[in-house]
Amino acid sequence: MDEQQLDLDEIQGIVLRDRPMPYVGAYLLFQVDDAQDGREFLRRLLPHVTSAADWQHPSHKTWLNVVATHHGLAQLGLPASILDGFPEEFRISMRERQDALGDVGDSDPSHWDMVAKGSRFDLGLLLMAPDEATFAATTAIGEAALDGLPGIQRAGGIESRTPANHREHFGYVDGISRPFIEGQGGTPEPGQGEPARAGEFILGYVDELGQLATGPGPDALWRNGSYVSIRKLQQNVAQFRSWLRNNAANADEQELLAAKLVGRWRSGCPLALSPDNDDASIAQDPAQVNDFTFHDDPVGRHTPPGCHIRRVNPRDALQDTMVDVRIHRLLRRGSSYGPPLPAGVLDDDGVDRGVVLTFVNAHPGRQFEFVQSQWVNDGDFISAGRERDPVAGHHEPGNNDYRYPARPVRRHLQGLPAFVVTKGGEHTFLPSLTGLRWLADGG
Repeated sequence: MDEQQLDLDEIQGIVLRDRPMPYVGAYLLFQVDDAQDGREFLRRLLPHVTSAADWQHPSHKTWLNVVATHHGLAQLGLPASILDGFPEEFRISMRERQDALGDVGDSDPSHWDMVAKGSRFDLGLLLMAPDEATFAATTAIGEAALDGLPGIQRAGGIESRTPANHREHFGYVDGISRPFIEGQGGTPEPGQGEPARAGEFILGYVDELGQLATGPGPDALWRNGSYVSIRKLQQNVAQFRSWLRNNAANADEQELLAAKLVGRWRSGCPLALSPDNDDASIAQDPAQVNDFTFHDDPVGRHTPPGCHIRRVNPRDALQDTMVDVRIHRLLRRGSSYGPPLPAGVLDDDGVDRGVVLTFVNAHPGRQFEFVQSQWVNDGDFISAGRERDPVAGHHEPGNNDYRYPARPVRRHLQGLPAFVVTKGGEHTFLPSLTGLRWLADGG
């Protein structure tokens, strides 16, 4: 099949643009109480929305993108004949899908704080900038767009900044691996494998099943759009550090245990390439850091089958099974929020810190929700019973063990706490620039 070419001028930038490093960002949430004001808000934002046109060599590293929830589209005036055609996962609030997503216990939606009490999330601005001054100027665009529009209210927001050590709060280098999408231009990096069909991430293109990924209503609304599944995850850093210390004899063993949980050393070096010792030269080499597979390590002596990176992206580990990994891939963007816990501190300081993850996908049911429910929060696909992702899984009594091959005997860790707690989330629609214009014009 011929390669599909992407309309980069139409696709919002978050789909292809990597975040700057360092970064300053925000997720600004709004409630729409008046359709006309909502459409005017979009109209004012449109000249500033960043496309994917120059994603490889951007003239500036700042981007502003716009998303809408299903309720938000209704508030903008979309008729039921269109609204009812969206996927079920998008139509139903993520709060109401807690059983499917494993949002139980401390992660129950009754504890969420991403949206202010008494407010709702209809529209969102996703902002990313390389420095504080540029971030302030970009944020001012959103504030100016609100001027004189009483029908638009702020519903919440999360600001994110690069931690001082340029790692996420558990200490791992992040954002290393992502799929290469056909038609994006450029050349796949080592380890990205064959380009993913464009319809796995962007509507209006053929997907891995050979079908055209579409949406409801006129193609001006959905073509070159996508879905972005947003999750605010609080990280229990002091608990994570204490657990490592309590389950390892010394600092070196703590680092090995941390690597066995994730599948990479905290530097980013993969266990698949350096199973016994961290190797900074691999971690810092783009030609090596992501260039590995799992098929030659079936029992996981190097990279445990249940570790985080092998669960969320099994690569070739399941090639001899009925699972088609390519139809469950996600394009993940993440940024940290909250101040880092000072090095060496083992007591919780009560400060909210964590990561906001955005997952770009064209089929939220078989992509984000499948990965979350079947690979992160279940172990059947790797014959691990009720064991969950040791870092990102929602652990409860009965499913909070973790086992991995070791010598002389397999390591069996019992009673893992919930290192990560969900504090908010929603499925959103990411229109194309034409789609935003169509919505602003009232269809």
